Amino acid sequence: MPHTDASLDALRRAGDELADATVAELFERGEVGKFNTLMRYVSTAGAPLPDGLPDVAHAYLEATRTPPAWVDWAEMEKARLFFIDNNVHISTALSFASMPACYLVPHVAKLLSATHGLRYPSKRMAETGQFTVHLMQPDAFEAGSRFIPAAQKVRLLHASIRHHLTRENRWDTAAHGTPICQEDMIGGQMFFSLLVLDSLHRLGIHMSTEGAEAYYYAWRVVGAMLGVDQDAVPRDLDEARRFLDLYMVRHMGPSDEGTHLTRQLIDLYEEVVPGTFFDPVVSALIRHLIGDTCADWLHVPRTSWDTLVKAVPHLLGVLETIEDRSPLGAWALDRLGHLTTVLELSSLTRGRVMHYAIPETLKKDYGLSPTVPRTRRWVPPAAGV
Repeated sequence: MPHTDASLDALRRAGDELADATVAELFERGEVGKFNTLMRYVSTAGAPLPDGLPDVAHAYLEATRTPPAWVDWAEMEKARLFFIDNNVHISTALSFASMPACYLVPHVAKLLSATHGLRYPSKRMAETGQFTVHLMQPDAFEAGSRFIPAAQKVRLLHASIRHHLTRENRWDTAAHGTPICQEDMIGGQMFFSLLVLDSLHRLGIHMSTEGAEAYYYAWRVVGAMLGVDQDAVPRDLDEARRFLDLYMVRHMGPSDEGTHLTRQLIDLYEEVVPGTFFDPVVSALIRHLIGDTCADWLHVPRTSWDTLVKAVPHLLGVLETIEDRSPLGAWALDRLGHLTTVLELSSLTRGRVMHYAIPETLKKDYGLSPTVPRTRRWVPPAAGV
């Protein structure tokens, strides 16, 4: 059933019952330190758990250790191959479209500023990229994988943020809804799935309908594992378009926090890009992918590269043609994409290993492979509102 303002208002009040109850009990029993040990050191599915882990934590991990029973594994394999085929483009879309889109929602930008650390944007970006890479591994849902523990930790981290912000009266629930509510979690799922596909289309990337649908399906599975109410999640890309359009019309706009986070994002990638000559391409890519109105809201600078970046789809089209027609070209471009993704993650983390941990307090100033056949080229669904 299509969403309405009333149904989305209900989602604004809803959190994640399982994770919220687990975190609440841990904090009330004063066992946060033990649980932070779990969050820091358990990194693979099936790994031994630290001694002294509370029963409530064991119960949560048991309930969340497997993917939903409804998962279509053939569809997930299509998604994995789609990711392999487009990993560098997907990384570009995540960095220069999905993250700025988050900043376009003022209450989301406010929450990110309050909880993720204004001084550590590289960690936030690297965790997002690494999470996607873990998801697209062939053994993502098997013993020894890193995706399932990552999903369990993200879910508990969200619950911890909800717990702290509401307990410390640092969040206006009446105005902004529950922190990291169901509506925002679904909105985020749309940013990392449909908006990525939109961005690839805008860049001129060749995508099959089957590949695009499989990529969206994979993020439905992710949403389920992150505690998103599956009865409320759009089932296909047409429904996703209607949801995303309604969500953005309801919430998007300028904010000081969104501007600040965007400036940090631009500075971060200008630091990663060698030298200074190519620095303006970061702003130009963001502006190209999210559009001038949204870019102006986020104070994305206009640069001399803005026009040049519009030629990127033509260049990528040539590369895609080479990939389609030459097995050697396909192999070379896939290896380049893999190396680019690894280099990007390494640059963002400065070579450090990333860990998730539930914060005890939240400070205001915390400061190659076969590819999916390219039949039935995918075209984004029409606007829903």
